[in-house]
Amino acid sequence: MMSTKLETQKPDMWTARLRQSWQKNLPIEKLLPDTQPAYVASWIYVFGVLTLSALAVIIASGVVLAFEGPSWYHISDAGRFVNSLHFWSVQLFFFFMVVHLWGKFWMAAWRGKRQATWITGSIAFVVSIATAFTGYLTQTNFDSQWIAFEAKDGFNSVGIGAWFTVTNLGQMLLMHVAFLPLVLGLITVIHVLQVRRKGVVPPIDAFDQTLKGVNK
Repeated sequence: MMSTKLETQKPDMWTARLRQSWQKNLPIEKLLPDTQPAYVASWIYVFGVLTLSALAVIIASGVVLAFEGPSWYHISDAGRFVNSLHFWSVQLFFFFMVVHLWGKFWMAAWRGKRQATWITGSIAFVVSIATAFTGYLTQTNFDSQWIAFEAKDGFNSVGIGAWFTVTNLGQMLLMHVAFLPLVLGLITVIHVLQVRRKGVVPPIDAFDQTLKGVNK
């Protein structure tokens, strides 16, 4: 009788409620589908994955730069290569993301109760700009010094320079390698899960058709 009583109480536990909610809103069939609508074969749907791919290269190269330090990526050939890889990955990241956002904007990607997907994507774009800005400030060269002191006047003019000190290399480095990447990563995960939950937004004039084996 004791075990029966405990079994009846399990659904009231927060872990059980969390599991049931997850299984209801995002079953494994949606999380890892083996079919996709035929319209995802269009080139406009590629830029979301390209953005994630560029982000992966940014993170990997950024980890190497953070561990090795400025004396390595300013002097050694390997360091300059990784530094360039990090820089150009950022350029591709923003190019892919802008094309992705504009494509989804003209497709009205918030249709079908996909507002959360659109909002998280837009927030990720804003956070990415802040992350890139702090990255320019932590280059530890004359370019970063010029950007920092020009930005300082701008932030002071709007009254936030007292606590967001762009000339403080330690603060900007912490923002760039720890805080902002964690925020961006969390938003990106939520965004991808929303895409899996609601599905890829169809073109405005799309008809119901599936293409087997797209995600296999």
